[in-house]
Amino acid sequence: MGSEVFHHLAKVLKSKGMNTAVGDEGGYAPNLGSNAEALAVIAEAVKAAGYELGKDITLAMDCAASEFYKDGKYVLAGEGNKAFTSEEFTHFLEELTKQYPIVSIEDGLDESDWEGFAYQTKVLGDKIQLVGDELFVTTPRS
Repeated sequence: MGSEVFHHLAKVLKSKGMNTAVGDEGGYAPNLGSNAEALAVIAEAVKAAGYELGKDITLAMDCAASEFYKDGKYVLAGEGNKAFTSEEFTHFLEELTKQYPIVSIEDGLDESDWEGFAYQTKVLGDKIQLVGDELFVTTPRS
């Protein structure tokens, strides 16, 4: 399934005139207008591969939020460099989970945003799986 969707995703991206070069970690990195657009093209590829999103295939996200955490805000280039508080970013992710069958979010906040993780767990923890990779494997600096 995954391989089929991956190859159909290339076709979807090409049909939209987008880059299909593969990055360091093996994924496509087209220049999309928003984060929701990334999920939309994946949904299109799932359908093109003959699967039903939410039934045959569900989605998981690795936000790697520490990579775009600047001065206490989550700054999303794909959203016009909008800066979100922890709570706002949690609700941004919550909206995506309402639009798409996202079952897991990894590193949804910065590794040092303990209060934010507590809030995110309160809002999303009973709806989806929350994974704290960087939260748990990073060695605290003294």
